[in-house]
Amino acid sequence: MQSSTYAAAVKGNAAFAFQRRSSFSNLVVSRSVAATGIRFSTGSSTSKAIMGAKLVRAEIGIHSLSSSVKARSVRAQASSGGGDEEEAIPLRSQQGNSSGTVLPFVGVACLGAILFGYHLGVVNGALEYLAKDLGIADNAVLQGWIVSALLAGATVGSFTGGALADKFGRTRTFQLDAIPLAIGAFLCATAQSVQTMIVGRLLAGIGIGISSAIVPLYISEISPTEIRGALGSVNQLFICIGILAALIAGLPLAANPLWWRTMFGVAVIPSVLLAIGMAFSPESPRWLVQQGKLTQAEKAIKTLYGKEKVVELVRDLSTSGQGTSEPEAGWFDLFSSRYWKVVSVGAALFLFQQLAGINAVVYYSTSVFRSAGIQSDVAASALVGASNVFGTAVASSLMDKMGRKSLLLTSFGGMALSMLLLSLSFTWKALAAYSGTLAVVGTVLYVLSFSLGAGPVPALLLPEIFASRIRAKAVALSLGMHWISNFVIGLYFLSVVTKFGISSVYLGFAGVCVLAVMYIAGNVVETKGRSLEEIELALTSGA
Repeated sequence: MQSSTYAAAVKGNAAFAFQRRSSFSNLVVSRSVAATGIRFSTGSSTSKAIMGAKLVRAEIGIHSLSSSVKARSVRAQASSGGGDEEEAIPLRSQQGNSSGTVLPFVGVACLGAILFGYHLGVVNGALEYLAKDLGIADNAVLQGWIVSALLAGATVGSFTGGALADKFGRTRTFQLDAIPLAIGAFLCATAQSVQTMIVGRLLAGIGIGISSAIVPLYISEISPTEIRGALGSVNQLFICIGILAALIAGLPLAANPLWWRTMFGVAVIPSVLLAIGMAFSPESPRWLVQQGKLTQAEKAIKTLYGKEKVVELVRDLSTSGQGTSEPEAGWFDLFSSRYWKVVSVGAALFLFQQLAGINAVVYYSTSVFRSAGIQSDVAASALVGASNVFGTAVASSLMDKMGRKSLLLTSFGGMALSMLLLSLSFTWKALAAYSGTLAVVGTVLYVLSFSLGAGPVPALLLPEIFASRIRAKAVALSLGMHWISNFVIGLYFLSVVTKFGISSVYLGFAGVCVLAVMYIAGNVVETKGRSLEEIELALTSGA
């Protein structure tokens, strides 16, 4: 029975949200998918569960992208070009007593990551109720606009977050970011019209787009070398927590249809806390030295690492920064022989992340679990979500032990095998009796593999390899690649499945994962335990 149910759900794309209106809604939501792999469900139709899943994923992929890329002032020239020396100074010596002082400020920054995940997931449970309240229950187009407005805003925010952080500093940008986050949440909570709701979602989207750029950036720049990987991957973990919080916040909806307003309004609180917390958080010492604010840099270093590190780190950062006499790079400089290799690595990692099939796996997870006898969407969401959180936690502990490149190779390799298993579970007659179980196993293994490397590593790796001169624009370009590929997949995924069948599509995803392994093996430099100077040298020499 399980096999037949599963086949029916997939074959012809019938019993699974392929009706006209449902398909449109799913396509719109699918554009918001980024890279989390968590699925939401409010206990209604399959299309609602699918919508939540898409929204959820939009968070991780995104976020990860822009912020991390900007983070480290690493020298990122990959060609034989010259040697613009930058402020890339390792914080290796800070390890001893620093982590205990750094952690509270990492926690404050992660309020931005929580808001990122929460705003992505909150609409899943609330959409049906707010649509009735605003009189658009039968208008899938306007519902789609409410969903997509957040993504449009996030695209704008992601392109501006890095530039704001370079101009005003990291902590001040966090405080500025709290403004659209808080106003957007307030407008959504009090909206009496669709127009107000869309404006609120747009502002919240701008806020989470900026967060996606500066959270990893700030964390990366204040973290000691020895624990930079672990602290950097915390960003994705808190995004998952934000998504989970949105899921929990929707539980009272069935008993109180107007609860959706409270769901949106509660996001004002962490926005205000973020602004207040950053008023007491130290600025990035690296940025302060770049701006010539040595007295403030000394104070920040004392707060983060202890007074015994002040003289040493100010000297190192100042000496390193003396060579940075070149003006900020222009957009065309990113495509020069001097920078293109390292910039292309950043763009390629996010392209592979999206083309490897995370959206498809989450999209079909409800059908997969039902074929195995798991009828509850909540149970399916919990299983996929638990796999994602567990994998992210494991990745955090391994980031500074196995290394970034090793985790990427392991992750994409595991995703390739999982996709192959999923494809065979659809078509191999010898496995027909176990197809449902194998499909569930393949889905869980895929999400677990994704969360071990393909999800968290790109956002952490890019700040370590991009030079400060190109950092802001390189981040924007990488984020652009993320959003464009995300949009295209959401737009054409259903059409491709209808034409070729889900089994063939999964097989194609497995092939993409194999290509990713080959690309990473030949082009990505391991940054684990290496100072920024060492990373720069490896990139310059092509090591």
